Amino acid sequence: MNSLRNSVQLIGHLGKDPEIITLEKGKKLARVSIATNESYTSSNGEKVKNTSWHNVVAWDNKAEFMDKFLKKGNEVALKGRLAHRSYEDKTGVTKYISEIIVNEIVKLGKDA
Repeated sequence: MNSLRNSVQLIGHLGKDPEIITLEKGKKLARVSIATNESYTSSNGEKVKNTSWHNVVAWDNKAEFMDKFLKKGNEVALKGRLAHRSYEDKTGVTKYISEIIVNEIVKLGKDA
């Protein structure tokens, strides 16, 4: 049951190429946004498509994988955990961000 705590699994498409940052001592960080789609029929019979965007962060070998093999539009499956952080922007306003920290990632689709 412990593996269910703070666990996120998604299948979606990359909205942009991964942004790769190399930190001190060569540690790599990758950031990307992933879109997931949900479709349903409304009460009046209309087909409705809802897209949600998720901020995703990967470190080290997962960041390397994203850098080498992923680009905008690729479909991926990932497993990770939800994390929240805040920062102050240039005007002094506090911004809050929710991100998925990747534990596992797999490229899906025809060119996987």
